[in-house]
Amino acid sequence: MATDLPPLAALARAEDPDRFLCALFAPAPKRDALFALIAFNHELARARVAAKTPLIALMRIQWWRDAVADAAAGKPPRRHEVAEPLHAAIAAGLLDPADLAAMADAREAEAEEEGIPSRAAFAAYLRGTAGGFAVAAGRLLGAAGPDLAALQRAGALYGLAGVLRSTEALARQGRSLLPADAMAPEQVVADPADAAPLLRDLAAEGLATLPEVRATLRSLPRAAIAAALPLVLARRDLARLAAGGGAERRLADRFAVTLAGLRGRV
Repeated sequence: MATDLPPLAALARAEDPDRFLCALFAPAPKRDALFALIAFNHELARARVAAKTPLIALMRIQWWRDAVADAAAGKPPRRHEVAEPLHAAIAAGLLDPADLAAMADAREAEAEEEGIPSRAAFAAYLRGTAGGFAVAAGRLLGAAGPDLAALQRAGALYGLAGVLRSTEALARQGRSLLPADAMAPEQVVADPADAAPLLRDLAAEGLATLPEVRATLRSLPRAAIAAALPLVLARRDLARLAAGGGAERRLADRFAVTLAGLRGRV
């Protein structure tokens, strides 16, 4: 039950149930650090949502960048429900400060008033945000070298599915994270239904790369499988989106993650 979870795990479950489920397949000694990573990622993701202006969003991101730098420098932790366990995980050598700083850097794209300008910038944003999370999680769980590059690609596909799934919700907030050279942000905001063909195309493009990405993950240590499990959800989400359907989370999706986690492969 959620009420039986420690506070950080409960926060991870409430704010990012997909990654929380995946984290349950990590070795027990690494789970608290993984929950801290999930909570950190959530704080970065909500920086723009919680801020009234892009400048304030950038200030919130900088606060987290500084919290990471403080931990790396051995300074005392900041008093915050997420900053304190994050500091502990960095101090213990479980989370790489460079990985975390890169995740913060990538989130700055969300604070741009003009949106994400191009498909190239969109791909870089996905590699840095969801892809960056996968790299940090993989390194925590013992992945290295080519496996980290493979995890970044897998994470980016999960991020792609997330952006496509959230297009309508973001439009209600007056925002778009779709590449502006494919569809102007103001057009998406005015009527997100107009973005349906673009969503199908982007989903199909992502889906086409999945076999190659899965193949590059074959050498991933079993202990690091939790970092790759979001790809299971990405595969299912992108397939539905490419077919023109919705991508609401279903019980079968969670079962597929559980089965993949038990088998130790995606």
